[in-house]
Amino acid sequence: MDSLVQAISAQKHNPIAPRGMLAVNPSDVHCFPDLARYYGLKRRFLFNSQLFTGPDFFVAGPAVGAPMAALCLESLIALGTKYIILYSWCGSLQPLLQTGAFFMPTSAVSEEGTSKHYPYQEENRGCFLEKTLQSWLVRQGHEAQKGPLWSTDAPFRETREKISGYAETGVWAVDMEYAALRAVAAFRQVELAALFTVSDELFHNTWRPAFTSQEFRRRSQERLQRLCTFFGEQQP
Repeated sequence: MDSLVQAISAQKHNPIAPRGMLAVNPSDVHCFPDLARYYGLKRRFLFNSQLFTGPDFFVAGPAVGAPMAALCLESLIALGTKYIILYSWCGSLQPLLQTGAFFMPTSAVSEEGTSKHYPYQEENRGCFLEKTLQSWLVRQGHEAQKGPLWSTDAPFRETREKISGYAETGVWAVDMEYAALRAVAAFRQVELAALFTVSDELFHNTWRPAFTSQEFRRRSQERLQRLCTFFGEQQP
């Protein structure tokens, strides 16, 4: 059933690039102006987020929380994008996944309120971009741990019981947006791949965050900038 409310599209007159990157975290977006100057990207309006686009790719963000992330993705799709890489941070639930590591989710456990509005069948979800991104990472000399990810609207209610319970079922990490974005992309029949940097560890007796350090944020921005070269090498 079609929704009465639709994302307003300027696609016919001024579409954006069909491929690009959605960066969730505000600190990562600080490098957007540099990327715009280097690649010749032009700024466009995107609600409370930023959007810079060129002929080959776009960068957009921030979009913290499932509702805002879904709004951003819906708008990008309405503007003509078909292939999106989500770049974000996640908390680790498993000792084998430590701060600074790459993580690529293979499925999502939803504990947020947005994804239920986008019903889809997992077997119909595209995965071409995920495989392409994984191959690119290997060529870059990086390995990414893969596994299920838990998305929640309430990071301050990530209790010890929930963390251990999800970890025991084989969930590797936690974020706030991925389950919703996965559902939106599948529902709208566009490709979404996700790459996370582990920003904190929750499997210890006490929480160990690293995302407050300037060094971690600098490295995260460097990774985002490096990801932009992916779009020059791939033609999905």
